[in-house]
Formats: sequence, structure tokens, C-alpha cells
Amino acid sequence: MRPDVEREYVEYVKVRLPRLHRTAYLLCADAFQADDIVQATLTDLYVGWKRAAGADNLDGYVHRIMVRRYLDERRRGWSRVLLGDRLPDLGASADHGVDERDALVTALRSLPKGQRAVVVLRYFGDLSIEATAEALGCSAGNVKSQCSRGLATLRAALDAEHPVTTAERARDRS
Repeated sequence: MRPDVEREYVEYVKVRLPRLHRTAYLLCADAFQADDIVQATLTDLYVGWKRAAGADNLDGYVHRIMVRRYLDERRRGWSRVLLGDRLPDLGASADHGVDERDALVTALRSLPKGQRAVVVLRYFGDLSIEATAEALGCSAGNVKSQCSRGLATLRAALDAEHPVTTAERARDRS
């Protein structure tokens, strides 16, 4: 790769890397697997940078690669293997924000892969409906219906875990 073209790639990756890591983590809920997904995505992007750089929506192109890498990881049988002789200690946390984040990640895990990808790209990746559809290679209507179903499932899961009383709802409205 020519130095000027490689510099474009490096600049793109430097700016987008934190967001790519966050998106990958929200897709798979595992920091190490997220690192692997981002690395595979960036490798594919590097190999096809000349073609990717000419894309109308480069971020959508990269998100599509990332979702495909995530789905590829999920298809492999070893992705469900837990290595180690004991489960990690998940003791009570004093930070309420961590508990909320964990509840959200757990609820995201419960979504089917397609709904999870749409919800993560739309609401955590800040992509438009059209950009999400392009990244996933589906129609805008499919994105809307998957979002609707995914958000309904998330609300139900989060409400079941943290029921809100009538008094709290009234307080929040005022």
C-alpha cells in the first residue's frame, strides 16, 4: 500500500477505534471477543482499503464488516466454550451505574442476533435507519421492524429486572 493511502487508513482507524470497540462490545458483551472482532474488521478493512475508501458511506461499510465478523464468531462452536475450572466471581457491586450497564448488556444478549445488531448500530452506533440498513444489507423496513421488536424485548427484560412503582413513574413525569 502506498504511504499516502496507508496514512488515510491509519487516520480513519485512529478516529473510529473507540467507537468500533464500543459497538463490538455491545454486540457480543465480551471485551476479549470484541477485541478479536475489531481486529478482524480492521484487517479486512486494510486488505480492501482501496475499495472501501471509495464507498459512499465508509462507516456503514465498516459496520457491515463488523457485524459479519460478529456473526462468523457466533457460528463457530468454540465461541460457546467457557475456559477455566470455575466461574468468575460476580459479587455485588456498589456502583449503581455498573449494575444498570450489566442489566442492559444482559438484556442485549437475550435478543436474537439480527435484533441485537440493529439496536446496537441504531442506538449505540448512532446510525440512521438507512445507514443501518446499508450496513446490514437489508431494507429500511426490516431495520424499523427489528428495532421495534428489539426495543420491546429490551423494555420487557429491563422492566422485569427493575420494576418501577407507580409512585416512581409519577415522580419521573413531574
